[in-house]
Amino acid sequence: MSKGRLPDKTSKPAPRAPSIAALRVKIDRIDRELVARINERAKLAHQIGKIKDANGQRCYDPVREEEVLAKVIELSRGPLSNSALRNVFRELISGSRALERALRVAYLGPEYSYSHLAAIHRFGQSVELVPVASISAVFEEVNQGHAQYGLVPLENSTDGRVTDTLDMFTRLPVQISGEVQLRIHHYLLGRCDRSEVQEVYSKPQALSQCRNWLSKHLPNARAIDVTSTSTAAQLAHDKPGAAAVASLNAGMHYGLSVLAENIEDVQGNLTRFAVISEQSGDRSGSDKTSLMFEIAHKPGSLADAMNIFKRARLNLTWIESFPIARPEGGYMFFVELEGHQKDSRVRKACEALEKKCLRMVILGSYARSPIVE
Repeated sequence: MSKGRLPDKTSKPAPRAPSIAALRVKIDRIDRELVARINERAKLAHQIGKIKDANGQRCYDPVREEEVLAKVIELSRGPLSNSALRNVFRELISGSRALERALRVAYLGPEYSYSHLAAIHRFGQSVELVPVASISAVFEEVNQGHAQYGLVPLENSTDGRVTDTLDMFTRLPVQISGEVQLRIHHYLLGRCDRSEVQEVYSKPQALSQCRNWLSKHLPNARAIDVTSTSTAAQLAHDKPGAAAVASLNAGMHYGLSVLAENIEDVQGNLTRFAVISEQSGDRSGSDKTSLMFEIAHKPGSLADAMNIFKRARLNLTWIESFPIARPEGGYMFFVELEGHQKDSRVRKACEALEKKCLRMVILGSYARSPIVE
């Protein structure tokens, strides 16, 4: 008889891993449940939309939508990333909203520009996204009632203010009802090897934000300005030896290869977009208010205006001066502060400021938005 260890008759064989077919059966069952629950949710959202419509309320409620997205992320235990969950529920909300009323949103095109990506993030893709050729055209679409909302770039953390946007605020009576803070990652895209690149196309701001990288890695390539990053991507597709500085989405759309990624000179490059409409945003509890004002051109007038915010203990998060295009000159000042225009401190400060100004306009209050990576 062997002195070796006798087999343990009580031990059980290791469980067999489920097959692909068995896992797919489970996925199919979950999909059926998901479709039923999603449609049930959409029906409830549609009922809410009817109540809003009867009460004269707007169907688009960015404050409520952000609350929903925040709760979804809080409930999640993975493995899906927060970004993936936001994208899924953003489109679910967008589709449900479309049952209530079709929204038309104008943005600075063409498709796959950074403005387009910001518009998708804010509204989802179940809206009519309308690309237009200029920032002024976005304002006109909203002002004339052809679009309920517009999306325009306001400032970039590298290049500063967007002059065309500030100029249009002085010309047309639209309101800021929201914002999108989009992290900008530039990609070098093309159909050739990086060593074969002779020309690099992009809009001037994008080329400026990648100036040092391009001079170091492509010193002999000629940088050429075009109207948009999407146009640059199309040119990189059509022209031999051409590359584009654009978004990854634009590269995917035009079938381009990634020659280099994240080539922006300043890490954390951020563009802030304003959502414009006929009405300001509702209170969220974490709001900002933008306004513009013109003061008399005399010593101490700006200091007197700024002192109003200090006395009211209101924190300013943005301030810009903008020259007024008229023979006698002058400046319009744009400021953004923490708080909603319906808050007592903000309201009293605006009333005091108006008394010291030649012109003062509240551009709108809106919920502070998280940064989109």
